[in-house]
Parts: sequence; structure tokens; C-alpha cells
Amino acid sequence: MTRYVLSPRLGVTDGFSATKRGDEEVLAFDILRPDLALGLSIDDAIKQLKNANATPSSVGLEMLLLSALVYLADTQINRVQASQDGWTREIGLHLPVGDIDLWNGVKCTLETMLRFLTGDLWSVDFRPWPAKVATGLSSQTDLLRPTFKGISLFSGGLDSLIGAIDHLKMGREEMLFVSHRADGSISKPQSDLFGRVKEQYPDQAVKRLAFGNPRVETKFEGLRSENSTRGRSFLFIGLAAFAGSALSEPFPIIVPENGLISLNVPLDPTRLGSNSTRTTHPYYFRRWNDLLRKLGIQGTVQNPYWNKTKGEMVLECQDVSFLKQVASISLSCAHPAHDRYHGGGKPHCGHCLPCIIRRGAFKRAEKVIGADPTPYRTDDLAAMEFDSTRKTGEQFRGFEFATGMLAEKPARAKAYIYKTGPLFEDGDKIDDYADLYLRGMREVADFMKAEGVTTYSSKAGNG
Repeated sequence: MTRYVLSPRLGVTDGFSATKRGDEEVLAFDILRPDLALGLSIDDAIKQLKNANATPSSVGLEMLLLSALVYLADTQINRVQASQDGWTREIGLHLPVGDIDLWNGVKCTLETMLRFLTGDLWSVDFRPWPAKVATGLSSQTDLLRPTFKGISLFSGGLDSLIGAIDHLKMGREEMLFVSHRADGSISKPQSDLFGRVKEQYPDQAVKRLAFGNPRVETKFEGLRSENSTRGRSFLFIGLAAFAGSALSEPFPIIVPENGLISLNVPLDPTRLGSNSTRTTHPYYFRRWNDLLRKLGIQGTVQNPYWNKTKGEMVLECQDVSFLKQVASISLSCAHPAHDRYHGGGKPHCGHCLPCIIRRGAFKRAEKVIGADPTPYRTDDLAAMEFDSTRKTGEQFRGFEFATGMLAEKPARAKAYIYKTGPLFEDGDKIDDYADLYLRGMREVADFMKAEGVTTYSSKAGNG
């Protein structure tokens, strides 16, 4: 198995050349634009932050560069092509930094959290920032006073929408919302939704930093792209740390996510790999807070909805009437339709794991918010035959199995919640996590029962 190593250069004056170790494949590319500004969308992020009267610290800038490289590696190195088991890749990064000793002090933490997040074997090495290359940061940092007190992630999903509504409706201190625009299937509904939120609360300063996709001109020859995007949450939180590093005092990084998705327990024993994302798992958040503390960035990653199901988030939203108006714009689907020709204007597939949890939430809150306003491509469930060997039936079958096991023996919940990752640092919350898991799975079970969803296995049928 070849280890692929991303080695960014900063223009023609950067003489760094990565030393190849063993059978490594070093992927070298330039991230300094012709105008001498930083590429990978970083210079644009610096300019957007300046509009909020803020300048990131040099470590904050390096965090964003690292996050962009993680995302680039994750999306450009195909798992099947680059791994022996169809999943686990070996990935290396060379990060230019100002203080090598500082970053070497977090190397172990960083590699551990990346392995937990993506399931790959990561190595991150640090080298000096080229002396002749400017960072692009303002020299008037001390004169700038940020207009925000904290950071909140805004993905455009239902949970991040509720998080924004709750914060703004309750008139809390000003937050800077940050987004990753990704591709067009995500960026437009995300932008449209944020526009509606901004219109709803005209008396508050509602600002957003929208980060574009990190791209390079160089093609990684011989490599196909990858669509599992496990590393996207590292970019998302890294962007928040970048923005928050402009603050001179402790600040929150709010990640609004329902607790069922945060735990993301595998639906059956075969799904521990690709179907068990860990983007908001408690263990992962603790590693982030450890990393930020060691780097001197005063942010604390936190999820105020860690003990709420998605349905409970909908029911307890501080502005249900507005939520009713805009919920249909929010995007929860794992694989949204990319254009009008694929999906007929219905971005939600209706059968992926996030879509099913969303449908269960709206069914739970139906008496308060009304019928689910989301247009799904898989709409009339009762009329469909869900073959578990096909994509449309895979997750329904998984939920059918898991909810059946829990109904048979609810005490299993306390064992199941450990399957995605360690919870040894959250010993005082174990009972709460188990109860949350039961409530969340019950939402899905009630939805499937109400819709008459049944699955079958074509292999069993052919036996």
C-alpha cells in the first residue's frame, strides 16, 4: 500500500522539497497564487474575516491551511485505489508553520483525531514557513476589534438552522456563523437558507464566513477522487478555530447537531466502517478541545443539543412558526441531487441515514409543525418495495434490524452506544446517552411503522 504525501509549496522562492521515505508517493503542488496571495480559498477567508473587523492569529491561519490540506487529501485520494482493504489509506502531510516546536507538541493528538475521524493512517510533519513569503495577515491586528463573541457552524442542515434560530431568537451575544460551501448542490440552498435567517432577524448583526472548496491547479496524476468526505468536519471546525483565533478571550465553537447523529451507532454489525461517521462524536470533540488548548487558541467546541433527538430539536425550537416557513430549504441528505435533471428539483433522496432520521423527526413533531415539508425523491414509501440489497432499502433495513433488537431488549442501548468510539471521558453521561439513543431510534421506528415501511432481502426470496 502506497502512502500518499501532500507537500504544498509557497511560490518559486520556497525551496522545500519533501524527502521521500520508502514507497511514499509525494504529491507536490503550489498554493501561492500569481498575485502572491494564499490559495486553497484561504486568502478569501482572510478578507471575509476582515469584514467582521477581525484578523486571525498566525496559528489560526496555519490551522485553516492544515484543515484545507486534510480536506484536499480526503477528497483527492480514492479509498479503493489507495488502500489494501478498500477503506484504510495511508496519508501524509507537510505543513509549513511558524513555530515547529509548538506544532510538534500536538502531532500525536492531531494524528489520533484524524485517524478516528476518517479511519485512515495519518502522519503530519511540520517544516518552517518560508521567510520570504508573507502570510497575508494584517499588520494592524491590535487595532481591529471583532464584532462577534463566538463561532457557530452553519451547514444549511436542519440542525444548524434550528441552532441559528434558537441563538438569534433568544437574543444572545453576537456569533459569527461559518459555512463550507462545498459544491453547488449544497452551497445554493445553504446561502438561500442563511438569507432567510438574516431577513427574519433584522435587528441583529447576522454575519457569515462562507469558505469555498480548497482546490489546486495540479492534477494528482493516476489518482481518482473520493466521495466519502469523512474529513469535511475537520475543515468545518478548523475554519471556526481560524475565525475565533482573532478573539483575545475564550470563545465557544457551537456545533448544532442532534445527539442520535453525534453518537451514530452502527445499525448492524457489518456497518462499523464506512457507515459510522464520527464527525460530532463526544470523543472527537474532546480531542479538538485538547488540540486547541495546546495551540493556544481559546475556543471550546461544544454541542448544546448533545442530549436531544432531532425530533426534540424541532419541537423545542424557539421560533416554530419561522421554522415551518423555511425547514423545506434546509438540506440533510447525505447525497443531495446535483441539478434539476437528477432528482427533479428534489434534493433529498429520502432513503439515506440522515434523510430517514429527518423524516422520523418531522413525524415526531407532526402535531406541532404539521406534515413534513421536505420534497423527497423516495416519496410514497408504502408503495415501494425496499430490497435491502439495493441503496433505497439498505438503511431502512438497517434501522429495522436495530430498532427490532432494541425493542426486544432495551438494555442493549447501553452497550451499543460504545460501538462508534470511546466514551470513557463521559462516564457521568452514559445513562443519558443510552436514553437518548433509545428515544432517537424510537422516532425512526414510529415513522417507519406509520408509513408502512417493510423491507425484504432478494437473496432470501431467491433461496
